[in-house]
Amino acid sequence: MTGSCTDQELVARVKAGDKQAFNVLVEKYQHRLVKLISRYVHDRAEVLDVAQETFIRAYRALPNFRGESSFYTWLYRIGLNTAKNHLVSLNRRPPGSDIDVQDAERYDIESRLKDYDTPETLAQREEIERAVFVAIEELPEDLRTAITLREIDGLSYEEIAQTMDCPIGTVRSRIFRARDIIARRLNPLFSGSLSGGGL
Repeated sequence: MTGSCTDQELVARVKAGDKQAFNVLVEKYQHRLVKLISRYVHDRAEVLDVAQETFIRAYRALPNFRGESSFYTWLYRIGLNTAKNHLVSLNRRPPGSDIDVQDAERYDIESRLKDYDTPETLAQREEIERAVFVAIEELPEDLRTAITLREIDGLSYEEIAQTMDCPIGTVRSRIFRARDIIARRLNPLFSGSLSGGGL
């Protein structure tokens, strides 16, 4: 059955002319892709358009996919670039209306914040969340992308290095710097309770 094939087998089938195999890949990853694009594009209709464009580009580029990274890592990179290109084409919009990281990441990161949802911190919950989202949004793009891929999407350092096309050492440095900046923003709220804990 096509549905039980690995990504590598599905890719091989697509290359051999099996369009149904690509539909399986679309169904498997479309929700994760939409989630990714939603971090950069706020309008729901535009998110779906960018997702569709991503899959079209991926389908056309698939003959050149050599399997040096996982299919999703490869697709992720195409989605990231397609979303950025979409925003560049809309530079006539007022600043801040294109990238709404706060709304897109609120639901992803909420579960992580629940670890600190004690009676002492409950009253500060909204302020804490706002501080996290603002801290992430204000990071330089390379740091923001690295910390998001690691903490929100759960990618390994190797996968992040492939996605961002840089050495693993650079990835580790970017994530360390991003965590340090975020921690410094949160320390006044937690009085040190988050020290060393990343997100």
